[in-house]
Amino acid sequence: MKNRKKTMRQYRHVRIRAGLSGDSEKPRLVVRRSLKNFSAQLVDDVKHKTIFSLSTLEKEIKHRFPYAGNVKAAAFFGEVFAQKAKEKGISKVVFDRAGYAYHGRVKAFAESLRKGGLEF
Repeated sequence: MKNRKKTMRQYRHVRIRAGLSGDSEKPRLVVRRSLKNFSAQLVDDVKHKTIFSLSTLEKEIKHRFPYAGNVKAAAFFGEVFAQKAKEKGISKVVFDRAGYAYHGRVKAFAESLRKGGLEF
């Protein structure tokens, strides 16, 4: 069952990804979630470069949330990510949920990004 869940998520990601593309002005924001952590990165698909990436394993976040596999940690991570993206001059993104359902940690992360000033 676990392998099927993972495979189906990967198929969903391929379908979603076919319609999404990011550039330097409006990069694609990709999320990755595991049981204990959460990570996100901004990707420029035109140049095939990662502009910026951040994870809950960073000192600033890990200090506040040793276990980052919950909604509160994802919401805080979204605020930190939005702040650092703003510092890099990025205010608009294309949100790529990578096949994950839009609820729980993914939803909390996305809402805190919007609260932090990112548009998508």
